[in-house]
Order: sequence, then structure tokens, then C-alpha cells
Amino acid sequence: MTKQEKTQVISDLAERFKENSNFYFADASGLSVAEINGFRELCFNKGLEYNVYKNTLIRKALETLDTDYSTFDEAVLKGFTGIIFSKESGNLPAKAIKEFRKARGGDRPIFKGASIDTDLFIGNDQLDALSKLKSKFELIGDVIMLLQSPAKNVISSLQSGQSKLAGILKTLSEREEA
Repeated sequence: MTKQEKTQVISDLAERFKENSNFYFADASGLSVAEINGFRELCFNKGLEYNVYKNTLIRKALETLDTDYSTFDEAVLKGFTGIIFSKESGNLPAKAIKEFRKARGGDRPIFKGASIDTDLFIGNDQLDALSKLKSKFELIGDVIMLLQSPAKNVISSLQSGQSKLAGILKTLSEREEA
């Protein structure tokens, strides 16, 4: 790869990091080509993208960003490194890794680290916690549900009270006639 090609890859990768606020680093070494292709397909079907890059190119692309990713140098950017990009959901890549592991019955790909809205997570032990995180849309839905709940309770109380009141008035009017 020429120096110009490397510069272009670094530039493209830095742009991808800027476009995607959520990205995961995974080590898929030890998987066969067919298994890696199966993982790529799983990611694609979930709206994710999985690509493998050289660690030095990833490091240089991360250096161009405003956030300090130097903690990734020692623990994450070693050995085989693939990047899973997710535009919207911070937990979807973790769920994809867990789903692939469960289907295969193994521990690969190994989760190395992630950046979710510039928060850094390092180590395979973080995968379970990340998979249980709620996405931004799930949190917004929860807030809307909580805000609607009191209004729904008031409306249902008024509606049930209306039928009770109508029943009481009808009973009273029938008593007067008798």
C-alpha cells in the first residue's frame, strides 16, 4: 500500500468515525473466512457495518478526532482489529456479537473496546453491560410513556366516573317515578 493510499484510508476512516458516534472494536481472529462472512452478514442485516483495518491506520485516524482515544492504544489496538460501525444504536453491535457467539457456541469475536457517544468501554467483560444499555430511541420512548401516564390515568378516571355518574342519575330518576 502506497503512502498516498494509506493517507486516503486514514482520511476515509476518520470521516467514518465522525459520522458514526458509536463504534466497536472486535477481534475475530480464529474464525474461518466463512464464519467472518457470516458475522458480516449478521451485521449488515442489523444495519451495522463490519470492516477490518490495520491498527496503525486506526490509531492515526483516531488521532485526528477531538476526543482522546489514547487509552485504546494499549488495550484495544493490538492484534486483529475489526470495527463495527453503528449510526444510531449504541447497544446493537454488542447484541450482534452476543447473538453470533450464541449461534456458534463460541467466544469469538472478542469484544475489545467501544466508543459510544465518546464514552469509552474497554474489555470483553463490558459486553454484557453494553448489550443491556437502552438505545436513545428506547429511552425517548420510556420518557414519553412516563409523561403520558398521568394524563391517561386522569382521562380513564374521568371516563369511568362519567359512566358511574350516568348510572347513579338513571337509578335516581327511576326511583322518583316509582
